[in-house]
Amino acid sequence: MAEFRTTDVGDSVEPGTKVEVRSRFERSWARGFEIAEVVEAGYRIRRLSDGSILPLDFSADDVRAEKKKSDFWWY
Repeated sequence: MAEFRTTDVGDSVEPGTKVEVRSRFERSWARGFEIAEVVEAGYRIRRLSDGSILPLDFSADDVRAEKKKSDFWWY
């Protein structure tokens, strides 16, 4: 199973793991992605909405485990 750190994914991430990626423009976190492939430079990322693999690799600092939505109605 994948091991996650607070701000990024760990070294043992498998393809198909749902993640958030940091925008290179706004530096905010975006949902709706998964690991497509682990490469030497970091990760190849697949966008879930259309299945496209993004053209640039992402470092571990720019990828983190997808946060689960809270079950509380006020969140």
